[in-house]
Amino acid sequence: MGDDPRILFVDDEDSIRLTLPPVLKSYGFAVTSVATVAEALDAITRYKFDVLISDLNIGRPGDGFTVVSAMRTHQPEALRFILTAYPAFESALEAIREEVHDYLVKPTETEVLVEKIRSKLSKRTPEQNMLRQRLPQVIRANKESIVEHWMQKLKQDPEISSIPVSDSERQQYVPLLLDVATGVAEGKELTSEDRGAYVLHGVTRYKQSYSVPLLIREARLLQASIADCIQNNFSRIELSFLVPDTIHFMGTIDALLEASVRGFIQRANSEKVASRRRGKKKDLPESKAS
Repeated sequence: MGDDPRILFVDDEDSIRLTLPPVLKSYGFAVTSVATVAEALDAITRYKFDVLISDLNIGRPGDGFTVVSAMRTHQPEALRFILTAYPAFESALEAIREEVHDYLVKPTETEVLVEKIRSKLSKRTPEQNMLRQRLPQVIRANKESIVEHWMQKLKQDPEISSIPVSDSERQQYVPLLLDVATGVAEGKELTSEDRGAYVLHGVTRYKQSYSVPLLIREARLLQASIADCIQNNFSRIELSFLVPDTIHFMGTIDALLEASVRGFIQRANSEKVASRRRGKKKDLPESKAS
């Protein structure tokens, strides 16, 4: 009995909790049944499970995903199944295949459910047991590849690549930007020093003969390289935090881009003023000797 696969079954319908778990037990599974999200979360933190089977709508629509997320966070090696009474919702479930291992439409045949559980238990690999990471951790681990991917994109851009700047000068500020954006995604504040560094970046780009549109395009290509990193490491990322982490990350890049544009424009304006002053001095008549 102690070696039986352990299932956490979550459903708020009394009739299903009274019928399905006993049948699953007859097939050699050890089943714990709960009726609410709170009970499910408590069980997940207290006991070890091999399989989660959760109704999609427990107390409220979509509550099942809360349970799935908790199981994935605390017991990432456990298989996660969703039950739904709405076949039309299948397309949405397909979109979150990284969240669940499979789904079944109510009412489901017990033999089908049992076969899916046994099949997936037998095919579990070490990769399925891999702990997922927050986006900042993934970005930090792949910083060099992001910069390399971004540099390749710049070299494919005819206008940007035509500017005579060395690779080291081109990417000088990018590692700092990734570090700052990673920190903000982890909860740090964007400081005046961070913004000041990117004001200087704008000044540098002005001296290197960039234009404001090219400065913006360069930042957009960096965001595209970050998106490519996210896609390549999707299976490693903690999905429940992916959207807010991405918003903070990309928002920080936009804020620093704004600082760069400000520095660029300030430098351009100051040079125009200096040029006018030099021109006026040349136009002044020479003083007559007394």
